[in-house]
Amino acid sequence: MPFYENIIGRYSCAMQSPLKQVQLARRRFMRLLLGAMLAVVLVAAMACSGPTPAPSPESVFRPGACAGDYTGLTNKIECGTLVVPETRGGPSTRQVALPVTIVRASAPKPGAVPVVYLHGGPGAAAVENLGDQLRDAGGRELIALDQDWIFFDQRGAGLSAPALDCGAVALTDAGPLTDAAAGQLTACAGRLRASGVDLSRYNAEEVVKDIQDLRTALKLDRIDLFGISYGTRIALAAVKHAPDGVRAVVLDSPWTPEATWAENGPAMVSDAVREIFNRCAADPACQSRYPTAAAQLDTLANKLLGGPQTVNGKTYTADDLGAFLMDAAYSATGARALPATAARFSTGNMAELDTHRAERSSYHEAQHLTHLCKEEIPFENEATMRQRAQRDPVTRLLVSSMGRYFQVCRDYPVGPPDPVEAQPVSSELPTLFLAAEIDPGCPAAVAKAAAARFPKGQLSIIPNATHGVFEGSACARTMIRKFLADPDAPVDQSCLHPEHDKFKFTLE
Repeated sequence: MPFYENIIGRYSCAMQSPLKQVQLARRRFMRLLLGAMLAVVLVAAMACSGPTPAPSPESVFRPGACAGDYTGLTNKIECGTLVVPETRGGPSTRQVALPVTIVRASAPKPGAVPVVYLHGGPGAAAVENLGDQLRDAGGRELIALDQDWIFFDQRGAGLSAPALDCGAVALTDAGPLTDAAAGQLTACAGRLRASGVDLSRYNAEEVVKDIQDLRTALKLDRIDLFGISYGTRIALAAVKHAPDGVRAVVLDSPWTPEATWAENGPAMVSDAVREIFNRCAADPACQSRYPTAAAQLDTLANKLLGGPQTVNGKTYTADDLGAFLMDAAYSATGARALPATAARFSTGNMAELDTHRAERSSYHEAQHLTHLCKEEIPFENEATMRQRAQRDPVTRLLVSSMGRYFQVCRDYPVGPPDPVEAQPVSSELPTLFLAAEIDPGCPAAVAKAAAARFPKGQLSIIPNATHGVFEGSACARTMIRKFLADPDAPVDQSCLHPEHDKFKFTLE
C-alpha cells in the first residue's frame, strides 16, 4: 500500500497555479527523457550479447544521468541503471532497466552499511521525486547522514523500462472505482502481453532477486533494508527468500503476507475513519465545532449506497466516497481535516471529493495488479469480503471497488500463485516495526502480530500518527537512526512524549 505524499493536498492540472503546471511539465519531460535513455540502455545491453544472445545470468549496473531535481542538496548524488533479465533461467532474452539513485552520506561513518529503500504501492515509485523527499524534514533528519542510501524503482514501476502504466485509470487501494476502469485494466494487460511483456515476472519474488543483483552489481557485502507500506511486503519477501547480506530491516507501516487486502480492507478503512471521529468526540474543540460530523458522513454514505447522487450538477457514487475516505485516513492532512470535510459535505461543498476524483491515477496500474493478483487476491475470497463488509455504511462503500479486484485478477496473466506468499514470515534478523495508530491500509494490529514472530524484532506503535510514520514523526526518525546505528540495542521510545500526545485536528 502506498505512502501518499499528502494526497488530499495535491491538485489536478486544472486547479494548479501556472508555476505548478510548469513544474509538472518539467517532470513529464524528465520522465520521457529518462525513459528514452533507459530504452537505449536496454538496446545496448541486448546488442552486446551478439546476434544469437543467450539469457545473461548476471545483471549489470551502468552509471548514468540522474532523474529529478537535486538543487540545493549537499549530498553527493550518483545515478545509473541496473539492467536485469526479465525472466531468470528461462529462454527469454528480454531485459528490464531499473533506475538507481545513490545518495552518499554527508558525514559517512567508517564501516557503515548502506540502506536500500523499498518504495510502496505496489505501483508507486522512488527515484523521480527523490530530491523533494530529501529536502523535506523526513529526508533531512534521516536519509544519508552517516549511511549511504540507495533508491531504485521496482520493475514495472516509476521510471523503469518497461513501465507497466495503463494511463489515466480510476484505481486506488480501494480497487478499480468503476466498471469502465476494470475494463481498462484488463485491456491494458492484454496490450502489455501483446508487446512481449511477461506479466508473471513482476512481483515480490522477482523484486527480491533484483535487490540481490543490485547488491552484487554495486559490490556491497552487507545492506540494511528500509521498507515503507507495500515496500515492507517486499522487505519481508527478501527476509524469506533471499536474506543474503541483509544486516537489519526497518518496516514502516508494515503489510505482511498473511494479511488480507480485500477481505478485511473495508473494515480497516472503517476502523480508521471511526477512530478519527472518536478522537474528535474526545477533543473539546473538535467536538464543539463538529458535534455531528460522524453522523453526517454516515448520512451521505447511506444516500450514495442507495444510488449515485447529483450535487451542484456533479454526480458522485459510493465508490467515490469510499476511495476518498481511505486516502484521507492515510494522510495526516486528510485525517486531521476529516471532521471539517464531512461537515462541508453535508452542506453540499464537495470540493475535497472533486479534487480527489481528479487525482486517482498515481500508480503504474498494471504493476499494482501484477503484485496483487499474484500475492494477495488469489488467497482471498470475494464472498467473504462481501459478507464482512456489511458491518456499517463505510464498509459497504467499498464493496463494489474491492470486488472489482477479483474480477480483474481473473484476467491478469500472472501465473499460478505460490502458497508460500500468504504464509507468515519469521526471522532472526534484527527488525524494527513502526506502525501508526491510524492507518486504513496497514493497521497496527498487522505489525503487532508480525513482530511477535521475530526474536530480535522491536515494535513501536506511534500514537496519534498516520501511515508512513517516518515522514511525520521526528521521534520515529530518531528511533530509526538509533536502530540502524546498533540494531541489537533496545530502541528508546521515550521521545514519543510529548510529540505524539495529541491528535491535532484542523478546525475550519
